[in-house]
Amino acid sequence: MKRLVRPHFKPIPVAAAFLLLLLAIVLPAAAQEPTCPPPPLCPTTGTCPTVPPCPPRQPGVFTNPEWLRIDHHQVTVNIKDQIATTNVEMEFRNEGNGMAEGTFMFPLPNSASVDKLTMTINGQVIEAKILKADEARSVYNEIVRQYRDPALLEYVGDSAIQANVFPIPPGESRKINIQYSQVLTVDNGLLHFVYPLKVTNLLSKNPVEKMSVRVEVDSNDPISNVYSPSHPIAISRNGDKKFTVGYESAGSIPSDNFSLYYGISTQTINANLLTYRESANEDGFFMLLVQPPLTLPENQAIAKDVIIVLDQSGSMFGDKWDQARNAAEYVLKKLNPNDRFNVILFSTGWRVFSNNMESPAQSQSAIDWVRGQEAVGGTDINGALTTAFNMADKERPTTVLFMTDGLATEGTTDSSQILANLKAAARPNVRVFSFGVGDDVDTLLLDSIVRDQHGTGTYVRPTERIDEEVASLYNKISAPVLTDITLDMGGLNTGDVYPTTPLPDLFAGTQLTLVGRYRGDGSNLSFTLKGKVNGEDQTFVYSNLNFPSHAGGDSFIARLWATRRIGDLLNSIRLNGENKELIDSVVSLSVRYGIITPYTSFLITENDILTADGRDRAQAAFEQEAQTLATDKTGSAAVSAADTSAGMANASAPVQLNAMATAMPTGTLSAQTVGGEAVAPAEPAVNPIQTVGDKTFILQNGVWTDTAFQPDTMQTQKVVFLSDEYFALLDKTPALAPYFAIGDKVIAVVEGVAYEVTAQ
Repeated sequence: MKRLVRPHFKPIPVAAAFLLLLLAIVLPAAAQEPTCPPPPLCPTTGTCPTVPPCPPRQPGVFTNPEWLRIDHHQVTVNIKDQIATTNVEMEFRNEGNGMAEGTFMFPLPNSASVDKLTMTINGQVIEAKILKADEARSVYNEIVRQYRDPALLEYVGDSAIQANVFPIPPGESRKINIQYSQVLTVDNGLLHFVYPLKVTNLLSKNPVEKMSVRVEVDSNDPISNVYSPSHPIAISRNGDKKFTVGYESAGSIPSDNFSLYYGISTQTINANLLTYRESANEDGFFMLLVQPPLTLPENQAIAKDVIIVLDQSGSMFGDKWDQARNAAEYVLKKLNPNDRFNVILFSTGWRVFSNNMESPAQSQSAIDWVRGQEAVGGTDINGALTTAFNMADKERPTTVLFMTDGLATEGTTDSSQILANLKAAARPNVRVFSFGVGDDVDTLLLDSIVRDQHGTGTYVRPTERIDEEVASLYNKISAPVLTDITLDMGGLNTGDVYPTTPLPDLFAGTQLTLVGRYRGDGSNLSFTLKGKVNGEDQTFVYSNLNFPSHAGGDSFIARLWATRRIGDLLNSIRLNGENKELIDSVVSLSVRYGIITPYTSFLITENDILTADGRDRAQAAFEQEAQTLATDKTGSAAVSAADTSAGMANASAPVQLNAMATAMPTGTLSAQTVGGEAVAPAEPAVNPIQTVGDKTFILQNGVWTDTAFQPDTMQTQKVVFLSDEYFALLDKTPALAPYFAIGDKVIAVVEGVAYEVTAQ
């Protein structure tokens, strides 16, 4: 007798999954005899019924997934030109007291061109059978019917590979090696590789002891963008045609498949386009990846001026002052030959290293000067920054690195007046990059300065080092490639594009990611990127860009756009004050796309969030949070708010739900979270949340409910779980399959129609 072992929790499905590994386990324990049912109680009158004999069956059949552990899951991928060869090694350990045996199945999308697959177990080659999509569909349906688990439904329409697996004795482990090859196709200049790390969720509910993915790419053509929307990756470049990326985790339960994009370089500054549209009746989303050169020869680097503005007040005394001086030394030693610099120290008043901008030949003298200074006095922010602005040469790009740990206490101390003075002194070629050290800084002042001067702000928390944060940023901005950037989108009707204009400068080795909405459609469009290089105008044209009118594409773009939009709205509330329109927008986006922050936790705490009354309560609750955001400018909470909103507004990938978990009240997040590693809260979870594609589902009264469902105005079309009508509906509307896969009670909205799966 064989029984399919499934984890007790439902894995979070992703429709774009490339490979699924399914294990059927049998755990017979010979030492344990089956337990027969007890005889029924006799009635007060009559004769007791005869107890039937215990039916024959295999003794001790167990289906506890806790007994199966994955010690490691290692993936190595080699991509030569467009041929990807994937090697997988997984080690399974049977921690039960009986034998385990079963069957592996590998569903493969029909779009995958698999020309080689080998599978070995402990060195022995295992014969695998390839199932066509129709055969695989019948296997999936049978498993779903028999075990009442719909998780396989997301793979409907995929072909599959099936192989028998030998037993795993109790207390022992077995290694499984799989190798397969496929052809990656180029779409809009991008190649896309996906590996299903989520596969482990279907094998064991235990965390994987060690998980790693390594991808090595060797291309005939130069490579431009390298991007993962799913995981934080380390990237190592080896020239312009090779790179390696890596991801590792320990003791984790993956909630996303591993996804990697990389682009083929066609010119000095490359651009690659991705689009997504949920339906033809809605506006679409786009993402444009802009990649400048990785490095620049010294004679091609844009000559720039760097002005270091360093807080020397008494509150900086000690480790902070030592780290600040180390940061200044790092920057001064990294100047390019054609750069110039100056240093301003400020406390009660300000001091300058030189009355003129100096060449890198004077950097050691500046380092020695800064080393000889001690931290003492007040904080004159206005005097220091206006002096820096007045030093700027209008003909050269100027970078101001501004470090402070406190509020303005000397000179002009009113924040609004300081901003007015800086606006009067500012020049269009000046960019300010601020570093707020500790929790006593004026977040509204710092963020307003970098907003007005087109830079970025960094907050160095008490547990972080100033020199490390400054070095990290300066390495990214040390080599400007293109400044004063504008982008003409060729007449395409776009809106809510982030980052907002003016666009940030491009630096060697960095990547600019633009996301926005588009209306209508366009074929063979051309975008024009313009900017300046050493005062000379430069133009780059990107042709044959297509914005489809039909549904489809990469759904993560919608969540990335929503992440940035909410971050921008939170920043607007912080800097400009709250208003009803901003509050309504944050609530709507949070509910629609499942974006949770410490300020939008109503999504999982408001039980009735999808009704009009529930939405009103959420808006009222967020209005209180918005008032706090708009009035608190200093302290730990204010710095955390500034960090959160800025991180979202500049996110390079969709927000990770667990990234916000530490700031959430205990007992509000489920271990069944989305977007990062699973989080186990200290108390029972309330309203778990899942995402499938760009849809968000919340658990309400035992039903996984699409947040696009409007209970006040929509009626559902009901179908009974596992009924003939249920499978017929999936045949007729395949788009429902990944949504139905999340549970046996689901409400999903497709093309404006709400479908509801009910229990038998």
